[in-house]
Amino acid sequence: MRTILPAALLLALPLLTGAGGAPVEVSVSGIAAAKGRVHVDICPEARFTREGCPWSAAATARAGTTVVTVTGVPPGRYAAQAYWDANGNGKADRNMIGMPLELVGFSNDVRVKMSRPKFAAAAFQHGTGPTRIAFPVRKIP
Repeated sequence: MRTILPAALLLALPLLTGAGGAPVEVSVSGIAAAKGRVHVDICPEARFTREGCPWSAAATARAGTTVVTVTGVPPGRYAAQAYWDANGNGKADRNMIGMPLELVGFSNDVRVKMSRPKFAAAAFQHGTGPTRIAFPVRKIP
């Protein structure tokens, strides 16, 4: 019985530590001041621009560019979305019609006008090793 528990913990360790995949390092530029946090989601197509992306991370905002590392992302095709939570309230603030009030950005520097960005335009391939991407956050018109 004593050997079963340690073996079960060793099998679960990759799930608990995010070691089931490689990191995605996202350099988010366009950060005007060192206040708040920068939040990044790595999303499969079904979750892109929606709540509940399976992989996310945040880092303290740094003026200029903030690097956020999302760990444990398995190989696949994803799109990244980021926002600068300048007021530090832990959420992406929106106006009454649902448009973001805070600066947002998407992988491949996809620009947004009056509709959600398309997954295909923002998609990138993530393999078994670390992936590095970069894009700015902007005010959506």
